[in-house]
Amino acid sequence: MTDDQPTHYERYLDAYAGYPLAYAAAPEDGEPGPDLSAVAWRIEASEWDDDAPDQISESFDWFLENADTAKVQAIVIGEWEECYDTDNAPVIARLAENAGRLPELRSLFLGAISPEQAEISWIQQSDITPLLEAYPKLERLEVRGGTGLALAPVRHEALRVLRFETGGLPAQVVRGVGGSDLPALEHLELWFGVDEYGGDATAADVAGILSGERLPALRHLGLQNCPFADELAAGLAAAPVVARLESLSLSMGSLGDEGAAALLSGQPLTHLRRFDLEHHYMSRAMMARLTEALPGVEVRLSEPRSRDEDWRYVQVSE
Repeated sequence: MTDDQPTHYERYLDAYAGYPLAYAAAPEDGEPGPDLSAVAWRIEASEWDDDAPDQISESFDWFLENADTAKVQAIVIGEWEECYDTDNAPVIARLAENAGRLPELRSLFLGAISPEQAEISWIQQSDITPLLEAYPKLERLEVRGGTGLALAPVRHEALRVLRFETGGLPAQVVRGVGGSDLPALEHLELWFGVDEYGGDATAADVAGILSGERLPALRHLGLQNCPFADELAAGLAAAPVVARLESLSLSMGSLGDEGAAALLSGQPLTHLRRFDLEHHYMSRAMMARLTEALPGVEVRLSEPRSRDEDWRYVQVSE
């Protein structure tokens, strides 16, 4: 983890998917009131918080007994016991087996865990395919942590947002996304990370995504935190999916002059509303070329990282 790691997890401490958070833990004054029907439920265990259950299964039990599950539209899964040492397969199984009790679930976040609880690459995930199979109406799925993460190609008619925040995204997951039929998907975001933490994907693994063949509604593509950003940019220069995008992000990665030049020599990017390139290794001359070539585009450029170093690092790893 670098000093400037984005604290995206903070977005899920008070609210999620437009709903205030309610924590699934038995309060001293009894069951929740009916006003808690319009909340995002946070289900978690904690070894630090005396008010939280020690086991996430206890939090699930309380939630299923006390919440109006037929109306629940959003769930945030926080820490499970020893999440840095134990995967969340039981959590996914519990969610999948109770899909019939959660007919309105539309938004789900797995692993809203702070660095104080577990660094992003310590979080032990598992196969998330059963969730997409169990919840055909799910519109938003977000995952933090890539260790042990798996995804088989699926067809899902309703999913609109799919995000993976990782310091190391397995190639199998990247290929799983590219091989999935997601006709409603509008927002796709992948944080690739580094090989040391399981990020073994290459530019070739992204081919299914870049073709856009199975992503007809895609409007935002984030290929972020990528150590092979120059090679990825060369692929994007001719990728069919780019023409339909409204925004594109190669932020948090290793993009340098070579990749930027490939983008400028490829297909037009002037149709984009926003192009995010924060955390990069471009020269100031190339930064100027980009902004001049895309006058109507909001090009987001941070100060360049040092180009004198022998290696380039991504923004989020451990």
